[in-house]
Amino acid sequence: RDDIDEGLMALQAMDPRLIAIVAEAGEVPLRRREANLSNLFRIVVSQQLSVQSAASIWQRFNSSFDTHNAKALLVADEKALRGVGLSRPKVKTIRAICEAVFEDRLDCRTLSALSREDVVEKLTSVHGVGPWTAEIFLLFCIGDADIFPLGDIALQQAVMDGWGLSERPKGDALKAISDQWSPWRGVAARLLWAYYGKKRENKNVLPV
Repeated sequence: RDDIDEGLMALQAMDPRLIAIVAEAGEVPLRRREANLSNLFRIVVSQQLSVQSAASIWQRFNSSFDTHNAKALLVADEKALRGVGLSRPKVKTIRAICEAVFEDRLDCRTLSALSREDVVEKLTSVHGVGPWTAEIFLLFCIGDADIFPLGDIALQQAVMDGWGLSERPKGDALKAISDQWSPWRGVAARLLWAYYGKKRENKNVLPV
C-alpha cells in the first residue's frame, strides 16, 4: 500500500496531467496475489472477459477442481472443464500450462527470481499465454511496479478518456505515453483502471 502511495506521488510529479486523474479515480487498490499456478489460471480465465463474467467462471472452476494440481487438471474431463464455463481455447491453454509444469518447464513459484523479460519469455512460450497474461502475472502476482499492459482495452480507453483523444491509443502510441511513467508504470496502470471504473460507476474493473 505504501508503494502505491509513493508511486502516485511520483507519477503526479512526473506528469501533471495525472493530478486530475488521481483526484477523480479515488482509491487505487494494490490487489496482490500469490505467485502460484492457481493464480496464473485465474488470469487465463479472465482473458477477454468482463470482470464479472471472469469472476463467475473462476468461482465455478476453482470450486470444482483443484487449481493447484497440474497433474489432476491435465487428466480432467474436457466436458467437465467446459461445464464450468471455460471456452475450448482456454481449456487448451490450461492443459498446456499443466504440461509445462508437469515436464518441469514452468514453476510459477520461482518466476519472481527471474528478470521481467525472462518471466515474459517463459510464460509466453506456453501455448495460449500471451503478453497480456504474462504482464498481468508480473503486476499482480510478482508485484512488478513498472509494467503497463499495452494490450489492455480498459487502459487504452482510460487514456483516451483522460487525454481527450478521439480514439484508443494502441501499440507504439500508448507505449510512448506510458514510458514517461517509468519506473511506476504498474502504479499508473492501477490508477487508470481505478479511473476507468469510477467513470463507469463500477469500481471493480481490475482484471483479476
